[in-house]
Amino acid sequence: MLAPRVAAWVDVSSVEAVEQQTDWIEHRRHDGERVGWIRMAGEQFVPVDLLGRDLTGPVDWLEAEETLERAGIGYLAELYELRQPDGSWLRVRLAEVSPDRIVAKKDDFGAVGAPQLYYPLPFPAPEELRPLAR
Repeated sequence: MLAPRVAAWVDVSSVEAVEQQTDWIEHRRHDGERVGWIRMAGEQFVPVDLLGRDLTGPVDWLEAEETLERAGIGYLAELYELRQPDGSWLRVRLAEVSPDRIVAKKDDFGAVGAPQLYYPLPFPAPEELRPLAR
């Protein structure tokens, strides 16, 4: 079996984003589960989800917290699409999400004997990963 082809999606903007996340303030919901971060933007704050995506523009602290609480973590269980090097889109699920990396897994529709194909991605999530259009 051939290994999945993975494009090298690490570019300067991605490296800069990872360096900047040291300024991010972790936000956890009442049960201790991390739901994202809040980063400063001048005098205001931007809520950032677990994929490293800004959820809004600059807002006040309370609105940033409320935005992260509303977003929750359910979106991590949704289906996503991953653009392949040839430009086609592959249906995937998220297998791992951390501030170090994101791992997408080819959606096998629950087939027990299907090959397990994983695609490591940088954090924050690259544009090549998007929610599945329905």
